[in-house]
Amino acid sequence: MGWHPEIIYLEIRVSRTEPLVVNEAQEAAVEKVAQFLVRFSLTLPAILTLETMRPLSFVGSQFMHVLSPAITTILSADSWDELAHLLEDRRGLDYLLGRIEELDKERRKS
Repeated sequence: MGWHPEIIYLEIRVSRTEPLVVNEAQEAAVEKVAQFLVRFSLTLPAILTLETMRPLSFVGSQFMHVLSPAITTILSADSWDELAHLLEDRRGLDYLLGRIEELDKERRKS
């Protein structure tokens, strides 16, 4: 029994040099979630949770698709799906965290 490279497919991502592309719907979803978290003083718990779950960000984004029918009280289903697509890429998590931190700093200044 030999190794058959044509049967085994392995995708290796060494590094991502292309910039993260965030569309308008994703940007709006991130903004709404970040504002919600900052308004209710959930910045620290949100950052801790997101940073802790960083290694599982892709799995978490897939689980978000399962939760989409129940979350429509905060975001529309389309916005929730856009946010899930953004978080499939770990750089999307950095984008969300950065926006939460920016809004929190703005709130503390005022």
